Amino acid sequence: MSPLIVVSILPAVHGPLSGLVKALGAMLPALHGPVIPALACLAAAALLLLLEAREGAGAMEVASLLVLLPLAGVVATAPHVEAAWPALAVALVVAVLARHREDLLHSECGIKLLWVMGAALALSWGGLELLAISTGTRALAEQWAVLRLDLESSIGWSTALSLSLLVGVVMLGGAPFHFWPADLFQGARPWLAPLAVAGIQVCGAGWLLSRVDGIEQFPTGQRIVYSLLGTAAWVALVAGGVTLMVQRRPERRVGTLASLNGALMLASLAAPHRGAMGAGARDIPLALWAGHLALALAGAATLSRFAAVSAGSPSAGPVLFRRHPWSGILGLYAFFSLAAVPGTPGARLWLGVARDLVSAGRVGLLLALAVAWLAAFGAAIRQLREAFGVVTPAAPPGRPVAWQPRAAMWLTGAVLVWMALSGIAGTSQ
Repeated sequence: MSPLIVVSILPAVHGPLSGLVKALGAMLPALHGPVIPALACLAAAALLLLLEAREGAGAMEVASLLVLLPLAGVVATAPHVEAAWPALAVALVVAVLARHREDLLHSECGIKLLWVMGAALALSWGGLELLAISTGTRALAEQWAVLRLDLESSIGWSTALSLSLLVGVVMLGGAPFHFWPADLFQGARPWLAPLAVAGIQVCGAGWLLSRVDGIEQFPTGQRIVYSLLGTAAWVALVAGGVTLMVQRRPERRVGTLASLNGALMLASLAAPHRGAMGAGARDIPLALWAGHLALALAGAATLSRFAAVSAGSPSAGPVLFRRHPWSGILGLYAFFSLAAVPGTPGARLWLGVARDLVSAGRVGLLLALAVAWLAAFGAAIRQLREAFGVVTPAAPPGRPVAWQPRAAMWLTGAVLVWMALSGIAGTSQ
């Protein structure tokens, strides 16, 4: 890269990068929340990159691990998401996808991500400008104070408020934009997809939390936001659950489960309590949600590369489960946690949101959450049945699965088990 280009872009990225470094520095001393899961996810990506290096990838391909550092930093520093991070995260992922020009699936994923996220960002930025024009200020607290005076028609500011939330819904994978995580898991490299999806979704959740900060000062706007987020969550949960029922490819199942976990965050934000908009997110902390999401996606995505596409008739299990069943079981545990199977950290998150919905009286949203959970549980059982297959007299294949993906599944599975046990211990105290 030309030094002139580097010098020219430094002023544009200095502010967001300095914010990332400060937030990371604030989180590292505690070494809790999403920091350990983000580091484990980064280590799993490094292991998968080692596998590509062994299969003939160049040194520049292995150096791609540096690209994942900002995405892991976004997960590790949640919920401290700066306003510029969503655009930077999308630009980074699209740039990495565009680098592999000979890979048609990479190019297709990059193009889809660019037009979906680019349009959503443009509309949300337009909504922010309309809000600034309507209120005469860019400070959120001042905007709510001005709007509370009810000096003009609600059509203008309500439209602007709706548009400003759009990119958060899209980044979380809410329907009808729930296709992009599944496309990314199917088309992108296995070391890139988990952190890319998790980083973008965490940015989307952070955007929504930052945009509704202090809106309880403006009750009319608060009611509109609750209604918008509730509708978006209901559609995302139902559409995601229906989509999951018909998925045949394991990679796309993982992507659809990622979008359902994004819908879970939308449902949490739509069910606040104690009168504060951010209160609904405190029972499902963004930090815990982000760490679990990245870790479960890393383990489940690695497993999906060795799982077979659903067939009409029963067949023998894939090589991973016939040669290395314990590695496969830990990969399945990550998949189960993503699907909120009881006994996993993911189930605790879904149960917390269900309790919030009951407290808030959101019965329709609670029913949609139940439909999505039943679909996710069914997908997990189907994946379990296909993983072990039917008993066959044939000997297992002679060639074993490489140690790098098995180590990645052991790593992510072990940290998820630690999260589950620490959660049980915290509940019993």
